[in-house]
Amino acid sequence: MPRTAVPALLSPVPRAADSDRLRTSSSVVLRSVLEHGPVARSTIARLTGLSPASVTEHCARLRGLGLLRESAAPRRSNGVGRPHVPVDLDDTRFLVAGVHVAVPYTTVALLDLRGRVVARRELEHERTDPVRVLARAAEGLARLSAEVPGRRPLGAGVAVGGWVDRETGTVVEHELLGWRDVPVRDLLGARTGLPVHVDGHARALVNGERLFGRARGSRSVLHLFVGNVVDAAFATGEEVHHGPRSAAGTIAHLPVPGGTEACACGRTGCLQAELSERTLCRRARAAGVSDSADPMDVVAAAAGGDAVARRLLVDRARATGRAAGLLLDVLNPETVVVTEVGVSHFEDCLDALREAAGHSRAAAVLPTSFPDSVLALAGGSVMLDVLFKDPLAASPETI
Repeated sequence: MPRTAVPALLSPVPRAADSDRLRTSSSVVLRSVLEHGPVARSTIARLTGLSPASVTEHCARLRGLGLLRESAAPRRSNGVGRPHVPVDLDDTRFLVAGVHVAVPYTTVALLDLRGRVVARRELEHERTDPVRVLARAAEGLARLSAEVPGRRPLGAGVAVGGWVDRETGTVVEHELLGWRDVPVRDLLGARTGLPVHVDGHARALVNGERLFGRARGSRSVLHLFVGNVVDAAFATGEEVHHGPRSAAGTIAHLPVPGGTEACACGRTGCLQAELSERTLCRRARAAGVSDSADPMDVVAAAAGGDAVARRLLVDRARATGRAAGLLLDVLNPETVVVTEVGVSHFEDCLDALREAAGHSRAAAVLPTSFPDSVLALAGGSVMLDVLFKDPLAASPETI
């Protein structure tokens, strides 16, 4: 009896896998252009391991979305052969909006696809009611957009300290702002009409460092943020660790041996209470350095030769280094990036940090790559991370 051919079973699984592969390959191509552009398609194929035909297809798709462009007229090698036309990011058409909510003020900004700040503004808090803060942020972004005509925003990223649930776009808890279960994504999205993505600022900055900063190419990165809020983020491979409900990186209440500062939790010597900018400024006022609540005034005094201000900053950097050393012992990252005002501006602060951290255990202990735009970059990086991870989903066609 002749055998009857059995038709292939139709399954959605290959389609889903193909879709995932398409998104992943598009991301790989876009990231390669970010890092190496202007770059020839043949070079992208060599760097990524994708076939030349696949690279050509992805580049055409990304060009069609307005994310890539040909960077120069075709050129020939020795006047013969097919021309090699390099491609580059098209950073002339689209922007991303960034919002960073700090304790004293909100930073709103517009960034290009290379993470460069095009425009920004600081909005001091009249009060910290979240509805009002986010309404003012939306108004600030609208004013900035009017100053940059012809550039369309792809979406908005919001970076906030405290406990931020990325999946729901919610600030679960921010002690210093008094925020609890604030639906940031929904509130800002309703005000702006843009897709909104929300994350903790330490995680946002670790992504910014890996996309645009000195940590690019590192296999594992620890980021320690020391401002009024003190928190951390850890990334391995292409992923930042979030944990259940994105609660990873909450280190505000780690105990500091010998710490004397009273914390709002009722204990003494919690990490955030010891290292916060509020504590730095209070100590500076007590020492007669400055009567300001702005840590940059302490930095300015130190830069102007005030030895007491310099000592306060070095002591804070050293304490920050001890905290970094504790995290190094647990995580053993390849690269550590620290965002802290003294470390960003003075070599002796960076030296004190490295000595206290025991930096020989890591390949590099570095200050932030963005000392003059760190808060603007934090907000923008939330959206840019989404774009570079899945350019087809975050592309202009989908918004």
